[in-house]
Amino acid sequence: MGEAVHTDMMAEFLRASGGAVVMDGGLATELEAHGADLKDTLWSAKCLFTCPHLIKKVHLEYLEAGASVLMTGSYQATIQGFLSRGFSQDESESFLKRSVELACEARDTYLGKCSDSSDEPKDGRRYRKRPILIAASIGSYGAYLADGSEYSGDYGKEGDLEYLKNFHRRRLQVLAEAGPDVIVFETIPNKIETQAYVELLEECNLHIPAWFAFPSKDGTNVVSGDSLAECVSIADSCKEVVAVGINCTPPRFIHALVLSIRKVTSKPILIYPNSGESYDPVRKEWVACSGVANEDFISYVRKWHQAGASLIGGCCRTSPDTIRGIFKSLHGL
Repeated sequence: MGEAVHTDMMAEFLRASGGAVVMDGGLATELEAHGADLKDTLWSAKCLFTCPHLIKKVHLEYLEAGASVLMTGSYQATIQGFLSRGFSQDESESFLKRSVELACEARDTYLGKCSDSSDEPKDGRRYRKRPILIAASIGSYGAYLADGSEYSGDYGKEGDLEYLKNFHRRRLQVLAEAGPDVIVFETIPNKIETQAYVELLEECNLHIPAWFAFPSKDGTNVVSGDSLAECVSIADSCKEVVAVGINCTPPRFIHALVLSIRKVTSKPILIYPNSGESYDPVRKEWVACSGVANEDFISYVRKWHQAGASLIGGCCRTSPDTIRGIFKSLHGL
């Protein structure tokens, strides 16, 4: 699949979505709401072997809320992380594949309940046949470390280009082989990991489009302090990359960041902010600080879309209610 095919696929998806795609929201947030204990170095990836049915349940809830993109439960799922827990290589790879299968199963279940045209909500749930993409999530090396360094980009001596490529290579291959529609590299904290992902996409010849999403804590740079414009430019140079944007960033920064990204790329922009709360990596929980209420988050959505964002969802601490609100804001239904 070449660059033109990837670009055409993305253009058609946006067209079929009315020019504004609703993505899903926080997976871990909802898993915890359903009783999952995620105070673990594997975080939500733990559920791939303890309670996979809950992952599928949450996927379904986001589709019923109006989402047309499902992120797989593989953000913190790494072969190295599973091996450290005593699983074999084959078992570790099977968990990665299972993350894609669960999202695909949820999509199939949802579409089986849908009519061709009705978009009338039933008890707050929407059942309408539409294109739905499965995005295989790849979290940064810092997510594997489980020490909060995906929010700093400080990897120490291990953070060189070849080390990062070797760390991510097999995981990327396994997820791509599992059959998602797109690979999404999430919470990329620095320029060197951006470069590592681009080189892997070019070297592995996976024939699958990719999205890149960066976090920011100052509204100007990515969290490491590296230039957002430089990181976006690196991603933009890769023919497999069909969308770039921002994730896990406070809502108050999003509008300016979208405008900054639009100066660097003509590719579609995706945004899925968090609620504005901060994460405590020691206690492994979110701490309320400058978080915004659901209604305030949703009030920004049209402004973000008008600034140039064409794929909009939520990250940590957002819920199906958030996604319902985004859908209503973008599509007026």
